[in-house]
Amino acid sequence: MPEIEKRVDDLETLLGRFIVHTDIALTNLSREIDRLSKEIDRVGMKVEALSEEMRVFKEEAERDRKALHEKMERFREEAERDRKVLYERTEALSEEMRVFKDEAERDRKALYEKTKAFQDEMKAFKDEMKEFKDEMKAFQDEMKEFKEEMREETRKKNKEWSNLAKKMGTIVEDLIAPALRPVLKSYFNCDVNIEGQRLFRRRDGETYEVDAIAACDDKVFMIEVRSTPRDRDIDEIKEKAERFFYFFPEFKDRSLILIFGSITFPEKIVKYATRSGIYVMGWREWEYMDILNFKEING
Repeated sequence: MPEIEKRVDDLETLLGRFIVHTDIALTNLSREIDRLSKEIDRVGMKVEALSEEMRVFKEEAERDRKALHEKMERFREEAERDRKVLYERTEALSEEMRVFKDEAERDRKALYEKTKAFQDEMKAFKDEMKEFKDEMKAFQDEMKEFKEEMREETRKKNKEWSNLAKKMGTIVEDLIAPALRPVLKSYFNCDVNIEGQRLFRRRDGETYEVDAIAACDDKVFMIEVRSTPRDRDIDEIKEKAERFFYFFPEFKDRSLILIFGSITFPEKIVKYATRSGIYVMGWREWEYMDILNFKEING
């Protein structure tokens, strides 16, 4: 009997524990059910919100679809119109190209004919030019021969004229004076404003004569002329130049330049005059009067 009571007590203890554990489990289950219910409510609200968003999205998508459809229709209509316009323009351009080709072909033929005619003309012109060049060459040969004859004739006349001037003692007047102005202008850039021949001065009982004088604003030229130039003539000209400003004081503010003039000069006389700083003026190859040693004196 005590054994049975003990078992009953153990059973009641186990039952009590079971009830306690069951209550706890039920409480936890109830709490979990409440939590799940709340979660389901939240999910339901999210589902409803998502359903609303889907509805709005479907409506917007439908509107976009309709708008896109309308745009596509308008695009098709515009594309069709553009196609027709392009076709018409292409047809017009094709016609213009056909006309252009016809005109270009006509122009090509006309240009070919003109070119051929021009080539024929050019050939004839070249033949004429060849004949003209041959004539010109013959004329130039004749002119060259004529110029050489004229130069020879000029040399001959200059020699005769020089011999006559030498005999008559008029070298200054006939040979030097006519060439003096252009020579001084060419070599010394001198515009002659005073010129004279056979100038004579007397001062304090002394006499002084110069064959020719030419002057510009800043220079005065003393020209001494000899029919047969010699070395001593150069020394005499240099010595004579030392007294120039004494007898011609009106030229003291100008540079004195010495020129030794004659018909022709031996080479040694030209070299001596160059070393003495005196310019020599005579015939150059019997063609024209010239300064014969300008470059030598002026480097």
